[in-house]
Amino acid sequence: MPTGSSMCELHCNVLVKDSNTYQPDTLDLNKDKEAAAYWFPCFRELIEKFAQRALESQRATDTSAEERANQFRSSYLSKLQEYQSQSESHKVLGIRELLELNDAQLRLHGFTDPWQEQKKTENEEAVPLLSGRLQEIDAIKSDRERWLELVRGVLAGNMFDWGAQAVTNILQEDASFGLNAALERIQKRPWLMDDLDAWLQRLQEEEIHKCAAIFVDNSGVDVVLGILPFARELLKRGTKVLLCANSEPSLNDVTSSELTAILDCCNCSCPVLKQACSEKRLLVFGNGQRGPCLDMRTLPQDLCEALKTYQTDLLIIEGMGRALHTNLYARFNCETLKLAVVKNKWLAQRLGGDTFAVICKYEPLTS
Repeated sequence: MPTGSSMCELHCNVLVKDSNTYQPDTLDLNKDKEAAAYWFPCFRELIEKFAQRALESQRATDTSAEERANQFRSSYLSKLQEYQSQSESHKVLGIRELLELNDAQLRLHGFTDPWQEQKKTENEEAVPLLSGRLQEIDAIKSDRERWLELVRGVLAGNMFDWGAQAVTNILQEDASFGLNAALERIQKRPWLMDDLDAWLQRLQEEEIHKCAAIFVDNSGVDVVLGILPFARELLKRGTKVLLCANSEPSLNDVTSSELTAILDCCNCSCPVLKQACSEKRLLVFGNGQRGPCLDMRTLPQDLCEALKTYQTDLLIIEGMGRALHTNLYARFNCETLKLAVVKNKWLAQRLGGDTFAVICKYEPLTS
């Protein structure tokens, strides 16, 4: 966690529209009784799966793993009960805090990265597929159609989320489930929130974005086959790209150190990415987050300074945690594209859709 909010007030809020009113959380379980009635039992069920994952990640190497997994479960459930009993509090309680509690309790009980091997496997399987995906993209001659496919690729990639039970069921039942299958599974247009045409129209304008900050989500197919082709297209337009990944492990989200290693591998098969990295037009930053959501008040100073120095004028936020549980209604001082697949049925229905509904929310810069 950064040492304090003062550095963010000094640096980060170059992106935040109003630092006094910025509130990342979309839901407030202390005020929204319907949401609380769903999410508290939901997390009680999820924690059983997380405890099992934690145990399996260390069972073969540490005889204390089972005891610590049980302690993790008990401690989390106790903390969750505390949150629920304090529902009259005036403090905002979002999904973000419950997810961050999960990661904090895992670390407290010695489980620093239960999804480490899963991420490693998925990255190793996705990297060799990048060259073919880029060939598919480059074969599309129409700029509009190519960008449409790139956006769909990011959304389909976002399906590969082991933190979402609806997706976990698919991935466990079908080991061959890949990007093309995900492209077929996500909602067909018109999407639940569909500003795609406005985004495509913006790309036809002469003014090129100076710098894009992309807050990425999951390892494997998501970042390799979804985000990197999208970032590559921005680089080809002349836009500098900052890839912002988690500073600490959380679920199967890619970390900044893992993303740096992924890029090193991908550069071998993509001259555009390789040149951009060597010219420092493609940079990787830790985003300061220790959970799967995004709080712009806790970005690290080096990222804050980069956002300002490079005159970031395009913000891209990907995934349920970063663009839906948080920041869905937050406003920023630059053009913003929020992309996510809603992998929770209750939340999708609350927003007026169904499971695997698509969020494509483009917000142009307004005064």
